[in-house]
Amino acid sequence: MTNRKKMRILFVCKFNRFRSRVAEAYFRKINKDKRIKVSSGGLLEGMYPLDPREVGVAREFKINLKGRPKNIATRFLREQDRIIIVADNVPKQIFNESYLTGKVDVWKISDIDNDSKDDEIRKIIKEIIFHVDRLKGELENERSS
Repeated sequence: MTNRKKMRILFVCKFNRFRSRVAEAYFRKINKDKRIKVSSGGLLEGMYPLDPREVGVAREFKINLKGRPKNIATRFLREQDRIIIVADNVPKQIFNESYLTGKVDVWKISDIDNDSKDDEIRKIIKEIIFHVDRLKGELENERSS
């Protein structure tokens, strides 16, 4: 029996400047299931504009990063069915509150800095793509059972 319930997924990193945004944009690109809604946010409000090199390298993967970084409101967290920390510098314990009903997963993806080379940025994007592809497969399996 197919599960018809809508699902809300939130990708989180420290500033919502790169990792969580790549995960959101790539998931949107490959997702055909309109019942799955994704968004991203940061624990802290990131600076704008986005780093042009990061945006350019992401574009090589046909991942479009645009708009201002967003931080996360507590009420928004309550609405999520799944929270995925796309970071190695965001502690999972922050999301262990009793008012949260969604499952919390952690993908320990390293942050990049202003000195990161394009190859380092590509490596992180590929790692995020790997995790998102795996997540999508898991969701398809859950929904078909």
